[in-house]
Amino acid sequence: MRAAIYTLGCKVNQYETQAIEKLLRERGHSVVDFDADADAYIINTCSVTAVSGQKSRQVIRRARREHPAAVVAVCGCYSQTAPGDVYALGVDLIAGTGDRAGFVALLESAVAARGDIEQRTTRENIEPGTRTVREAVDDARARRNFELLPAGGLSGRTRAMLKVEDGCNNFCAYCIIPYARGPVRSEPLPEAVRQARELAADGVREIVLTGIEISSWGRDLPGSPALIDLTETLCAAVPGVRLRLGSLEPRTVTADFCRRARALPNLCPQFHLSLQSGCDDTLKRMRRRYDTARYRESVQLLRAAFDNPAITTDLITGFPGETEEEFARTLDFLRECAFARMHIFPYSPRPGTPAADMPQVAKAVKDERAARAKAVADTMRAEYLSDCVGREYDVLFEQSRGGVFHGHAPNYADVYAPGDALHNECRRTRIVSSDGAALYGEILP
Repeated sequence: MRAAIYTLGCKVNQYETQAIEKLLRERGHSVVDFDADADAYIINTCSVTAVSGQKSRQVIRRARREHPAAVVAVCGCYSQTAPGDVYALGVDLIAGTGDRAGFVALLESAVAARGDIEQRTTRENIEPGTRTVREAVDDARARRNFELLPAGGLSGRTRAMLKVEDGCNNFCAYCIIPYARGPVRSEPLPEAVRQARELAADGVREIVLTGIEISSWGRDLPGSPALIDLTETLCAAVPGVRLRLGSLEPRTVTADFCRRARALPNLCPQFHLSLQSGCDDTLKRMRRRYDTARYRESVQLLRAAFDNPAITTDLITGFPGETEEEFARTLDFLRECAFARMHIFPYSPRPGTPAADMPQVAKAVKDERAARAKAVADTMRAEYLSDCVGREYDVLFEQSRGGVFHGHAPNYADVYAPGDALHNECRRTRIVSSDGAALYGEILP
């Protein structure tokens, strides 16, 4: 069959979409663009906010409307947490966030059954009772084993993700993901090594470790190894490949973590530390498991261990109960941390979470605060990139854009440099200028 996939949400969803693509191809099917004609349209949904759920519904409706004769199959966090809402959209297959091999098998069955129906009648004449909706949504909270999926990036990519963890036990006040993904499950270390080596053999030059909450990797494994144990092992297993860590909780960054991480030559010095708010009162309402003092300690440890590391973060503006004074404290803390890049989101209520029932901040206020935070973030980014000018980096080049090649430095800064045939090449590059958003360099002999 010809299958098309639309992915919403985080890097974990992107990884799982790639796994589904690989499973489909291994079974003899082809994957086409979502706008092309296909036998099945798969929507891998997101449910992290109410806006994410709305976007998921929009894509499902579009697929059903534009391709009435095709199978529409839905998986991911939104269908895991709201299967009834997905059912009402007239889909053919509803799955959740587990058993991707089983999902592909059900998809094959749905497409085969649709073919049998079309032999008897046209799609437009199918009676309402004729449609068979296949459902495969389990109780995510009962999961205890890590689902091993085939690793591999899209063809021709220089970078690939490696999912090493699933689930979350934190239950932050605004987040539905522990209900959508279940408790923490870790990929066993030998399997992670095997998959990393497979990616290296396929020509991947950078591996990004991803998961729902990779800081908790190992807590469910014998001996409770830590994320730095995994990081050291993988860096040694694929010494010719750059390794980049996904989003971290501040508790991960300790003096021991920094000492061991600094000794790894192929670990990228970019650390995404989840913040969400720079005000302790707001963090308490969010049910985050740290305060600004602990976060500040993590930032200071990283800066002491690495030369000009890129510390990046996420921020939620207008969380329920956030006052103007609390937001002002957050802005001050952002400036103190001097982030290299930030992702900023106005708070979006997610039904089913405690925060959705708290007194809400007006949308206009949330948006205005997001704009103010973005202005601070843009200034900090420009200052960080300015400090990169004159430095030399090993840049992994990816594609040609406007006559120059684009790639990423180890600190994940965008770098542009003139050159030919640089795809998947890692070249020493001197940075000569910055425009506040990217770096521009010259490749050294």
